[in-house]
Amino acid sequence: MNWPLLTGENRYSFVMASFALLTCTALPQTPPTVPSANLTLSQIVERIEQHDRAQMTVLAHYRALRHYALEYHGFMRTITAKMDVEVTYDAASGKTFQIISQSGSKTLCQRVLKRAVDSEKEASLNREATALTEANYRFHLAGNESLDGRPAYVLDVEPITPSKFLYRGRIWVDAVDFAVTRMEVQPGKNPSFWISKTVIHHTNKETGGFWLPQQNRSETKVRIGGTAVLTIDYGTYQIVLRPIVSELR
Repeated sequence: MNWPLLTGENRYSFVMASFALLTCTALPQTPPTVPSANLTLSQIVERIEQHDRAQMTVLAHYRALRHYALEYHGFMRTITAKMDVEVTYDAASGKTFQIISQSGSKTLCQRVLKRAVDSEKEASLNREATALTEANYRFHLAGNESLDGRPAYVLDVEPITPSKFLYRGRIWVDAVDFAVTRMEVQPGKNPSFWISKTVIHHTNKETGGFWLPQQNRSETKVRIGGTAVLTIDYGTYQIVLRPIVSELR
């Protein structure tokens, strides 16, 4: 198949920036009945960082079966691919990925979906460089909203250094747990000449006391024409806590 989007080494990489979003999970705890009030922007960002560090301290292990689906619309045709991937996280050894099944275009599976999984491995090796912290981002408090019946802070974020694993745009932060619950962002650096624009829609959800990724949808406009849409459903998590969790609650 002669598809210009996929013939070069870097042309698959429009999906890479989506995986920096995995770094935005936060602290499992019993939430108070009312959110903290009158916080400054610095205090909000500090609590996001504290929440994230605490979650990583408590979370020992999880396993989930993810569902990747990719559609490319262009050149008077639609090309699709799907892949199921079992993801295992362990606090001691990090993440491992096992492809369970794949279907559709073999080119898309190998050059886009598989490399998307590989890019997440790469991003996870240096978590400090991809974390939502003041070392990596500039923040602006845009306001307050209600999201799914819960109060939320709305922040605009801009990467300090352009990177395919960072992003710019708007995030919603739960005002009770200080977890990032929603994102509408773009990559901090265009990952390929062949891409004119990528918009990423991402949601996190509380699962077993943890805020973990729920769904990620990336829509990419390709310079030569057409649109590529990647959807990741993160599946159901099987979570194991560290024994010290009882001491932290």
